[in-house]
Amino acid sequence: MKIGNIDLGEKPLFLAPMEDVTDPSFRYMCKRFGADVVTTEFISSDGLIRDAWKSRAKLNIDEAERPVGIQIYGHLVEPMVEAARIAETARPDFIDINFGCPVKKIAGRGAGSGMMRDVPLMVEMTRRIVEAVSLPVTVKTRLGWDEDSKNIVDIALRLQDTGIAALTIHGRTRAQMYRGEADWTLIGEVKRHPDMRIPIIGNGDVDSGPKAAEMFDRYGVDGVMIGRATYGRPWIFREVKHYMSTGEIMPQPSVAERVAIAKEHLVKSLEIKGERVGILEMRRHLSNYFKGLPDFKSTRLKLVTSSDPAELFSALDSVVERWGDFDMSAAVPPSLSHEV
Repeated sequence: MKIGNIDLGEKPLFLAPMEDVTDPSFRYMCKRFGADVVTTEFISSDGLIRDAWKSRAKLNIDEAERPVGIQIYGHLVEPMVEAARIAETARPDFIDINFGCPVKKIAGRGAGSGMMRDVPLMVEMTRRIVEAVSLPVTVKTRLGWDEDSKNIVDIALRLQDTGIAALTIHGRTRAQMYRGEADWTLIGEVKRHPDMRIPIIGNGDVDSGPKAAEMFDRYGVDGVMIGRATYGRPWIFREVKHYMSTGEIMPQPSVAERVAIAKEHLVKSLEIKGERVGILEMRRHLSNYFKGLPDFKSTRLKLVTSSDPAELFSALDSVVERWGDFDMSAAVPPSLSHEV
């Protein structure tokens, strides 16, 4: 599979962009465990144009992340075109347009999946962005606005005509939000349409090697994007690749290995963001490495409230000391976050 001239090999795995989740240190960890492509948290076009520090900070990418995309969202054409040009100066490998976020404050004003209610505008915005930048442009969207408007096949063909390099489809409508099971049937229809020439990436509910392999084999997609199942589990990419190459399911990481991974993640976050912001961003990740450990509440509280790196490392060491022999194969999977 290729995005523009970027050769990703066969059956690549993508990390889904997730607000407040796919920060640089988490992208680094997912990349280390085998993610072929990562994408930033979505960035507001208005924020980039206003030079808002929070939006500008999301443009920061590292060479170790490549290939990496910057995802932007907005509801007006001109600001989105300008935002794409600004994003291009950060030197990502591609620009991704978010037409999939279902959150009310985004979709309700016509951005994200709200754009699916105005397909001509969606197509025009995409065309203008493709023309404005020299990088490949990709799109992430959903099946449709609701059950009565699952028009993704028509949308996919129209978006392809704008010159995008690849299309990611989440297997739910906007009305579903994250409820119910993702429906990959229409994703398969898009991929198998005789006029479809660009790569199609499927997204939704992939949480294991067998599930990823099924989506590749049953629906013929070029790539699989994994989102919510990565939260507290960046090693899922290693698991999926192991299964697809051997047919065997890897054992879950031990408590000691999870602690080592959490420490590496913490070190990277501190290195990239500094002590204050680095620790704040790690709070959303740290305790999720240990979902399923019994009587973990007091330790979890330390991990999500401490502002001192030494205390955090000490708390992580205590996890091995107390739960080192616990069988993580019986642990409850991490709670799911929101893909955008």
